[in-house]
Amino acid sequence: MSLWGGRFKESIDKLVEDFTSSIKVDKKLYKYDIEGSIAHTKMLLKGNIINEEEAEKIITTLKEIEKDIRGDKVNLLRKEDIHMAIEEELIKRIGDIGKKLHTARSRNDQIALDERLYQRDKIKELSKLIFSFQEVLLEIAERNQEIIIPGFTHLQYAQPLLLAHYFLAYFWMFQRDRERLGDVYKRMNVMPLGSCALAGTSLPIDRKYGARLLGFSKISPNSLDAVSDRDYIIEFLASLSILMMHLSRLSEEIVIWVSPPFSFIEIRDAFTTGSSIMPQKKNPDVVELIRGKTGHIYGNLFSILTTMKALPLSYNRDMQEDKKPLFESVDIVKGSLKIFIQLLKNIKINKKRMREEAEKGFFAATDLTDYLVEKKVPFRNAHRIVGEIVKYCLEKGKSFKSLTLKEYQSFSSLFKGDIFDRLKLDRCVFSKESPGGTGKKALKEQIDLAKQVLKENFRKNNL
Repeated sequence: MSLWGGRFKESIDKLVEDFTSSIKVDKKLYKYDIEGSIAHTKMLLKGNIINEEEAEKIITTLKEIEKDIRGDKVNLLRKEDIHMAIEEELIKRIGDIGKKLHTARSRNDQIALDERLYQRDKIKELSKLIFSFQEVLLEIAERNQEIIIPGFTHLQYAQPLLLAHYFLAYFWMFQRDRERLGDVYKRMNVMPLGSCALAGTSLPIDRKYGARLLGFSKISPNSLDAVSDRDYIIEFLASLSILMMHLSRLSEEIVIWVSPPFSFIEIRDAFTTGSSIMPQKKNPDVVELIRGKTGHIYGNLFSILTTMKALPLSYNRDMQEDKKPLFESVDIVKGSLKIFIQLLKNIKINKKRMREEAEKGFFAATDLTDYLVEKKVPFRNAHRIVGEIVKYCLEKGKSFKSLTLKEYQSFSSLFKGDIFDRLKLDRCVFSKESPGGTGKKALKEQIDLAKQVLKENFRKNNL
């Protein structure tokens, strides 16, 4: 008979037992469940609900159970969930004293506590991985401050950029991801323990004392909300979805860059795979899989949103389905970050090829427009003039470089001999010195700022 079976006339049907069991999923929480139970025991002792001898016996045994579960010495098969499994094991080992552990709590506040403890740890781990990822992006940027690459809008040639500027764009994306996780951490670092099933308890527990023991910044102010809330998981998965979207975008860049028409970079053989039928193939499967796994993360977010969208207060068993998307998302994101960090350390950059492509098309069109603007031509007029020059080049099969000064002056008498200097690729890139631009000075300022941000991240222990 289950620990909650007192009011039932018959044992639970095996089909129901198997269907409602969550032990295969939530056993991952055993460490956090025991951590919470030890704090709860100390809280019960402080309220004189149990005595020192009982508290010491419970705590010592809980630590032994944790060690035994870690060593795979506790049979968790056919248990309802990790909470009941640990409590049953405790009672088996120390008898009636173990039955006092669940005083002034419910599995409703217990699982909310376990998940928050788990999520706190995972946010710290992910923040450290993001930090390492940013270090690699910054390192690539610092090493490649002279390499010019074509910039795109709509996947069409737009304006040339420094490769360092390109990688730093991702640095700042992942900085926002790290900050988002920090915000999630602040909001979810609230202790629900002591809320019990939904209404709190009449027993003299000190919830603030329990919060201090477990490192929470405060206690939940409403017991009903505390046990029915899963915002902390939803917000976490939303943040992970944005993070994976960023990883997927960078994955797409790499897929494009390693393709033969581009050949901007090459990935070491150890981080690629081959074809079962085409011997010549070298495929960027790692980044393709990361791109594909992004869909799993999105799906997990929508799964928990769908689960919660119509639940009345307070706890409903539907909420048992929150753990699988949570755990899976953490595992996917951790794995993706770890392997991407190593992959980026194993790419070879084709500087010559990047420059060749950057010089194609009418890359200096905006610079020609700026040239006229500097001579006090209204921007829209300058834009039209350069557009007409582009049209002329296309009709005549010419490029900006191949035009003569006389041809330029047929469009505007303001064009002088110095126009040809403005058409140089390096000039087009290095002249963009507005803050945040791709010019040399602006890039150095950006790199210095990125270093400062990483230093601050490290000082805050990556949170």
